[in-house]
Amino acid sequence: MRPERGANVGRITRRGFVAGTAGALSGLITAAPASAGRGRGHGRDFRGVWLATVANRDWPSRPGLGAAEQRAELLAHLDKAVERRLNTVVLQVRPTADALWDSPYEPWSQWLTGTQGQDPGWDPLGTAVEEAHRRGLALHAWFNPYRVANHTDPTRLVPTHPARIHPDWVVPYGGKLYYNPGLPQVRHFVEDAMLDAVRRYDVDGVHWDDYFYPYPVAGESFDDDDAYARYGGDFPDRAAWRRDNIDLLVRETGARIKEIRPRVRFGISPFGVWRNEASDARGSATTAGAQTYDDLYADTRGWVREALIDYICPQLYWNIGLAAADYAVLVPWWDEVARGTGVDLYIGEALYKAGDPAQPAAWQDPAELSRHLTLAHRYATVRGHCFFAAKEVTEDRIGAMARVVADHWGG
Repeated sequence: MRPERGANVGRITRRGFVAGTAGALSGLITAAPASAGRGRGHGRDFRGVWLATVANRDWPSRPGLGAAEQRAELLAHLDKAVERRLNTVVLQVRPTADALWDSPYEPWSQWLTGTQGQDPGWDPLGTAVEEAHRRGLALHAWFNPYRVANHTDPTRLVPTHPARIHPDWVVPYGGKLYYNPGLPQVRHFVEDAMLDAVRRYDVDGVHWDDYFYPYPVAGESFDDDDAYARYGGDFPDRAAWRRDNIDLLVRETGARIKEIRPRVRFGISPFGVWRNEASDARGSATTAGAQTYDDLYADTRGWVREALIDYICPQLYWNIGLAAADYAVLVPWWDEVARGTGVDLYIGEALYKAGDPAQPAAWQDPAELSRHLTLAHRYATVRGHCFFAAKEVTEDRIGAMARVVADHWGG
């Protein structure tokens, strides 16, 4: 999540980041339902916003701000969420194998101070939790399990970084560094690193976005030959082994969360297409260029059907009527997947596309997103929406967010 994502007309692609590149306002706090404020059951109306930190996408506005400036910007985002009648902030706290808290496992994030490992002089995650709750907002901690760096030079990481201590854990691919999901020691480590935040902070949710195995890069292969030779013998092929690696991460993390803080909700926001129906009769009537099952080795449908997670928030970042991946096709498809599972369905919405001149004509209409909510409301399992991202919630280029608030939340 991820300044560039979504689809062009010819090929649906990921929403991933480009290299280098889910007081006065107190009178509005009541807009957040009491059940949503601390994440103990959002009911139907989850109203979320992603607050991305990687590459300083949303916050902090730039690296190297002082602690007071960083804190003020964070509080401004929380206040804006309240003003827009949202009730949940999904804060990216582990963007690139680093931390927005004083982690014993990984270094302080470079996106705070500009220098990886440098103490920012305050507690960003602790402050976010406390101040969100003060405003009646739930705070979901958003983690990226396997991405290590948006470059391929390990020497740019601090010397104490686990990826430098364990270079055998790391795979360069597509201009980035990733932890190898096929190594059990990696899986255990990233679980420990993420769950440290759950142990230490009163977060309301654990949230992952769409990055598992990396999105395919033409002409490159993800070099996990040694891990597959060692651990893949019981599987019919490498794809099945890779999917099992990710299934284990999901299953184990979900179980460990419930042991640490039973009320904390575990949710995942995948790319919106599990499989096209041309690949699988159970798939959606889409022609997306990426499929999570085949390309990311993420069986997103299976996680819902097995109720391994508390909520799923597919990124349906396409307009109503788009031939390759129609919002009006994918919402009922996900509704059918979630029906009867007990897993809540939230819809990820592409607020960042509204008013972007590079996007199709539908996104120049301030009412497009409002129509999304109207359509989704017809489906019983859809229990809310999450908007990408915080910067656009504030800027609201063409008033699309204001239109959603006015049309649907009594604004």
